[in-house]
Amino acid sequence: MASSATLSRLATRTPLLRSGGRQTLLSQRGLAAANVGAARSFVSPAGARAAQFLAANKRVYRQTRGFTAVASKRVESQEAPNSQAYLNSGAIAGARDLVDVKKVLVIGSGGLAIGQAGEFDYSGSQALKALREAGVKSVLINPNIATIQTSHVLADEIYYLPVTPEYVTHVIERERPDGIFLSFGGQTALNLGVRMQKMGIFERYGVKVLGTSVRTLEVSEDRDLFAQALKEINIPIAESIAVSTIEDALDAAEKVGYPIIVRAAYALGGLGSGFANNPDELRDLSARSLTLSPQILVEKSLKGWKEAEYEVVRDSADNCITVCNMENFDPLGVHTGDSIVVSPSQTFSDEEYHMLRSASIKIVRHLGVVGECNVQYALQPDGLDYRVIEVNARLSRSSALASKATGYPLAYTAAKIGLGHTLPELPNAVTKTTTANFEPSLDYIVTKMPRWDLSKFQNVKRDIGSSMKSVGEVMGIGRTFEESFQKACRMVDPQFLGFQGVAFEDLDDALANPTDRRWLAVGQAMFHEGYSVDRIHELTKIDKWFLHKLQNIVDTTHELEAIGSLFGLKQELLLKAKKQGFSDRQIAKAVGSSEEEVRARRKGFGIKPWVKKIDTLAAEFPADTNYLYTTYNASSHDVTFDDHGILVLGSGVYRIGSSVEFDWCAVNATLSLNKMGKKTVMINYNPETYSTDFDVADKLYFEELSYERVMDIYELESAQGVVVSVGGQLPQNIALKLQEVGKAKVLGTDPKDIDRAEDRHKFSQILDDIGVDQPAWKELTSVKEAEDFADSVGYPVLVRPSYVLSGAAMTVIHNRADLEEKLTAASDVSPDHPVVITQYIEGAQEIDVDAVGHNGNLLVHAVSEHIENAGVHSGDASLVLPPHTLDQTTLDRCKVIAQKVAKAWNITGPFNMQVIKAAGADGAEPALKVIECNLRASRSFPFSSKVLGTNFIDVATRALVGRDVPEPVDLMAVKRDYLAIKVPQFSWTRLAGADPFLGVEMSSTGEMACFGKDVIEAYWAAMQSTMNFRLPQPGEGLLFGGDVNRPELAAIVKALAPLEFKLFAANSTVGGHLEKEAGASVEVIDFPKTDKRALREVFAKYDIRGVFNLARARASSLVDEDYVMRRNAVDFGVPLFMEPKTALLFAQCMAAKLPLQEGIPPEVRRWSEFIGGKPL
Repeated sequence: MASSATLSRLATRTPLLRSGGRQTLLSQRGLAAANVGAARSFVSPAGARAAQFLAANKRVYRQTRGFTAVASKRVESQEAPNSQAYLNSGAIAGARDLVDVKKVLVIGSGGLAIGQAGEFDYSGSQALKALREAGVKSVLINPNIATIQTSHVLADEIYYLPVTPEYVTHVIERERPDGIFLSFGGQTALNLGVRMQKMGIFERYGVKVLGTSVRTLEVSEDRDLFAQALKEINIPIAESIAVSTIEDALDAAEKVGYPIIVRAAYALGGLGSGFANNPDELRDLSARSLTLSPQILVEKSLKGWKEAEYEVVRDSADNCITVCNMENFDPLGVHTGDSIVVSPSQTFSDEEYHMLRSASIKIVRHLGVVGECNVQYALQPDGLDYRVIEVNARLSRSSALASKATGYPLAYTAAKIGLGHTLPELPNAVTKTTTANFEPSLDYIVTKMPRWDLSKFQNVKRDIGSSMKSVGEVMGIGRTFEESFQKACRMVDPQFLGFQGVAFEDLDDALANPTDRRWLAVGQAMFHEGYSVDRIHELTKIDKWFLHKLQNIVDTTHELEAIGSLFGLKQELLLKAKKQGFSDRQIAKAVGSSEEEVRARRKGFGIKPWVKKIDTLAAEFPADTNYLYTTYNASSHDVTFDDHGILVLGSGVYRIGSSVEFDWCAVNATLSLNKMGKKTVMINYNPETYSTDFDVADKLYFEELSYERVMDIYELESAQGVVVSVGGQLPQNIALKLQEVGKAKVLGTDPKDIDRAEDRHKFSQILDDIGVDQPAWKELTSVKEAEDFADSVGYPVLVRPSYVLSGAAMTVIHNRADLEEKLTAASDVSPDHPVVITQYIEGAQEIDVDAVGHNGNLLVHAVSEHIENAGVHSGDASLVLPPHTLDQTTLDRCKVIAQKVAKAWNITGPFNMQVIKAAGADGAEPALKVIECNLRASRSFPFSSKVLGTNFIDVATRALVGRDVPEPVDLMAVKRDYLAIKVPQFSWTRLAGADPFLGVEMSSTGEMACFGKDVIEAYWAAMQSTMNFRLPQPGEGLLFGGDVNRPELAAIVKALAPLEFKLFAANSTVGGHLEKEAGASVEVIDFPKTDKRALREVFAKYDIRGVFNLARARASSLVDEDYVMRRNAVDFGVPLFMEPKTALLFAQCMAAKLPLQEGIPPEVRRWSEFIGGKPL
């Protein structure tokens, strides 16, 4: 039996990257447990006895870390661990104290928003999976129709309803669950739980909160309680004072001392937080923050310190381990969601690592977390001082990253713990050879890099700070920092070749003040401006270790450039470059060659990537995992390649225009292939997704979706084919090259046909040939031609480049002067592709058609209509399915168009069309014009599939493989007694300065959909499911503004008249118009345009709880009254209606639904009740 001395001696060894000999490795592995209840993960019978002894003497051993000693002689005789033998050995006493629940309610996170995105689809899905395994019925409330968790594959019953106390209570009344999970739905679920507990609802209906208690959640969220709790165990936190008024905030700042940071309590992703250097900045900042949260914290800023995170798991028997630690590349001051992050930490000393690890365990035990928890620290760069920044007692963005980085399934384990399991009795689901009670050790390094889409918004501030702005993230895996960092750079955006620079007007400013392009500023300084590591460190406070590593990349680049030709490139240098994560394209650029030539030379030298497993055991024990990455820093493969599977290309990083809906498509394609008995290989690099979970595909490559890497994997696997039509635009862009250059077999529609749809000329020509109408258009090379064309068709016109997803760089132009200005900008966007000008039809209705073809025949199709007029990007539009205003003739004509298109492009697989319905001339039938056609799955595929009860991707996958292809069926001919409406989720609140106005550029980050018997019922629920939506109540104030020529403005006021709202207008034109047209009494109020504080007082004084602003065009200046009204409605958390059609529809909903009736509203029905069963 190991003495305490041995225990404590072993405990000081670090479970970091591996170090030397066998003995040490095993002792590190001994760190498996942070508590006595846990035996070592590969217990021998003697070990099992030791574990029982330790368990029996729990009190005595409370402070030491329990695991068995490692004797060298025992190592020799011990067989390779085998999970079955281990479980049979009796080391695990089986589940004893399981929580007695039969039906559990799982709260989802709603629409994807900045700060709360796809990671909660992943964690919620894991929880549902755990419930299903345990034989417990699950009921899910989540209005997000695009996610994988909202399908009957995972949840027993699903409600597409707003995640609000009212609706959740109705579901509890109907379903009578005996348990509820609150920690898998992000901040939305957590805040809901705290509110419902205060309202006494859980107690009234006898619903147990599983996992971490609501009290613990409150302590971790309420800053005062949190500070108090950590003081009790002497853990230092950033000194902060909680206040609820602006005056108190100013007083607090005097006590703490500037510079300070303000945080809002109960907010996600740093919402409502920021830095202030003086009282004026603080006044504006606190005014904004207090509208988002009742309580804000004023605390001393520790900008420039290092930032670290630890993921901790604890069960109800007090077993506690740290699964993963991460270090931010950016120093403190940048929100962790906007930071580049590496795991495991690279620059901490052993002492620092253990100091923070011990503190994490102490905190989690003290707070009483049951499940998963994340602790964030600030660490002094040159000493041992640290502060706890915050604790998230729920699954977070970081926990999705940690699960993928270590291969330890945190969400799944947390769900099992919530059901009463303890860590030592849970096998690790990934490795299958150890229990969940051990700390992973990694023999690789991961780099997470965020993706921003700030350039899509006008007036938006590009600085990044304590409030998160990124829309997605990637994770690069490698065996050196350089390798994983360069992979991540390319994953964020294929236009980057790796670590590189971009010219800045003021480089020093770009280095000192972080923006979304900071790593490019570091690249510019190193590559082109000759800055030293010391100078960059002074400006950025980024640790020198990271900067020296980046300098290695710069040095190798210069070495390649010095050679200057492909034939001067020797094997040694080429291998060195590949080990540092250089891509073939990057090397080609440096030596003045092409990607194909470099690839050929590299293969000639026999330089190929090696495939390694992520096995959480640093390869010390055999691990059975299919979770893979490629690296050049190795000398052998960890897997065999005899599956010859089908490659499915995922959607890559989430960004505006390509998000979780494509992950739904990729996962469903994989599941369908598996059902047909095909082996599958998923390639994707997004840690937030369900597709990168270890048990979706037969093999998962956490890798780049570049031509080079896909071909590497295709060749290694000798794959049967590759699916490019389910991952959005990224796979589409390399499809032609895969087939023509790489000679890969692309399944489905021929990439040459894809190209004929993407190329405007070919596309338009074919539409003319098959007799399908389209708006007039012309391709241009000079401004003069453009002006002549625009004059001939009449303004407005639409200017756009070819090859584009989500309307990037599309603009509506209203006059000649704008046209000239825009063309100079548009030519920068795509030098390789010319610009196209299209006639823009105002006031037309837009229709979306999702369909699947097989050898040119139409198999299934769905026709949805937009509520908004054409001109609002389809990703920002509200879709109604089945459509409620389109007549049968129009539906039939849409079907005929779909049939013609399928035939003309010989489509096999999914496709999507956008059609405009414009009034016909002189009473003729309306014109149907096709404005776009994508020969891939679209973002509305999950919506169409789930509303119509037919899995479009399953049909498409069978078409791709040519097996069990179903007969064509007309789903639109079926009469349904329900409809669903999909609405966009915007993240305006996060994007300071951006104008909340809809146009041809997509700006929403997510979507929700709700069902109902009619448009009123469905839209009423859908609007309330948008994030932090507060319904205006009769008697409160509504503010009106915008263009008085819009007839909807008066119609809205008429609709709301019976509800006795108080009506206000910002100017007499609007006020007078509404009084005259709607016969309502409207008070014109003073509306300060430049003083945010005064404006906030106006909103408070008149109790303004809703804003209707129907402007004609986007604001041209920041003092435009309509812009100020829209922007501040968003900043003050007041519902904003800025699009005429939907604003009027919601006014009609309010007129029909308010005041609320007693009892359960009719829209509270299971999804399976609406669609009649569980066909998906």
